[in-house]
Amino acid sequence: MACPVQFLCKTVRNVGLVLFYYVFSIGITFYNKWLMKGFHYPLFMTLVHLTMIFLLSTMTRHLVARRTGKPRVVLSWRVYLVKVAPTALATVLDIGLSNWSFLFITISLYTMTKSSAVLFILFFSLVFKLEEPNPYLVVVVVLISSGLFMFTFKSTQFNMEGFLMVLLAAFIGGIRWTLTQILMQKAELGLQNPVDTMYHLQPLMFLCLFPLFLFNEGLGVSSSEKLFRVEHLPPLLYSLLTLSLGGRWPSAWASRSSSWCPGPPASPSP
Repeated sequence: MACPVQFLCKTVRNVGLVLFYYVFSIGITFYNKWLMKGFHYPLFMTLVHLTMIFLLSTMTRHLVARRTGKPRVVLSWRVYLVKVAPTALATVLDIGLSNWSFLFITISLYTMTKSSAVLFILFFSLVFKLEEPNPYLVVVVVLISSGLFMFTFKSTQFNMEGFLMVLLAAFIGGIRWTLTQILMQKAELGLQNPVDTMYHLQPLMFLCLFPLFLFNEGLGVSSSEKLFRVEHLPPLLYSLLTLSLGGRWPSAWASRSSSWCPGPPASPSP
């Protein structure tokens, strides 16, 4: 009798995680598009987002350590650069390209193109041997992608530049979520907690994205009236803080579910 109860508890937990993930994932997609209408610096927005998450994860780790009396995991530099750096690079490219694409495309085209990410996740989960070849799994993934594609097909306005950005983000997203699952399921690393994972990922993500930001947006941001006119600064900071808080819930819950559940990683979110 314990087995059915345990199975039911796991099912309810996983369904709850998926619903929680989709609420914030869909919400942050619309929020990103709205913010990009008046603030055309997606890479700077992403850097602020990464900084806020690092500060929040650091504070959370400190509070939990004080409450439990147990130190949080801190990786050595060698392990950090070898094991964490590839995941950080893939993650920041996925998020950066996704945010950047909102300058060029509609939400419907974004959704239609990003739906291909589940195909790339399946591909890389097979490459990294996280999942055994299974025809039923392939059929399910293809049906999900096809359904999302047809749902938004008629309502889209095509833009080649934005389309290529999202398609590349979807491809990199497959690598991102596969590497994230590998990272969190390695017991010797001790990164099963998503807060610890985000704490270790954010600095490398920031360093990877910062040169691209300087090249594309550095001059524009430094001379932007929206950043350096006092009356515009509080609303902007509020918007970026909302993005940082809302945007991490999907990744945190997806990371948590990937560490609990075997099989292919969860569907990505920007």
